[in-house]
Amino acid sequence: MTDRDTRHQRSMQKLKQRVDERVAAAQEQRGLLLVFTGNGKGKTTAAWGTVTRALGYGYKVGVVQFIKGLWECGERERLHDDPNLDIAVMATGFTWETQNRDSDTRACEQAWQHAERMLADPGTYLVVLDEITYMLKFGYLDIDTVTRALTQRPAEQTVIVTGRNAHRELIEMADTVTEMHDVKHAFNAGIQARRGIDY
Repeated sequence: MTDRDTRHQRSMQKLKQRVDERVAAAQEQRGLLLVFTGNGKGKTTAAWGTVTRALGYGYKVGVVQFIKGLWECGERERLHDDPNLDIAVMATGFTWETQNRDSDTRACEQAWQHAERMLADPGTYLVVLDEITYMLKFGYLDIDTVTRALTQRPAEQTVIVTGRNAHRELIEMADTVTEMHDVKHAFNAGIQARRGIDY
């Protein structure tokens, strides 16, 4: 074994020891609150990836889509027949298309009723509140209502919140916050969103 190989092996042994120590120290078992935010692409995609993972283990999952209701959604199309998946869609779609605060607020409240039902169900392992951050930003939904439901949910339930400009209270109470940043985006170069890739 060369000196380089020996140094590499020692380095990897130290890394393994540190990782093993951190794994051994993590003793708590409970559901999590995950926030996927930021201006970058991939927040909803990451959430659907976790939905697929949970369904793969046979867990019950609930998804409420607050913005992209009228858009095609490849993940939703692929998974909607799974008996363990409960999906509710805010039928009005993008709020900047409707431009009607009253109807958007009513649609949000109806979607939130589904979310509250899912968040209160101890049999639902994972709940995704997709693009709910917009509902808070535009004032269609009150932050206290959301944080109360999140605080009172079953201890084993994990919740994923997605959307830009996540409310500071959600960030503070979250266990994990991932902020996605655009380094470069095809749309900014005039390239259309691509079916099966972007939606």
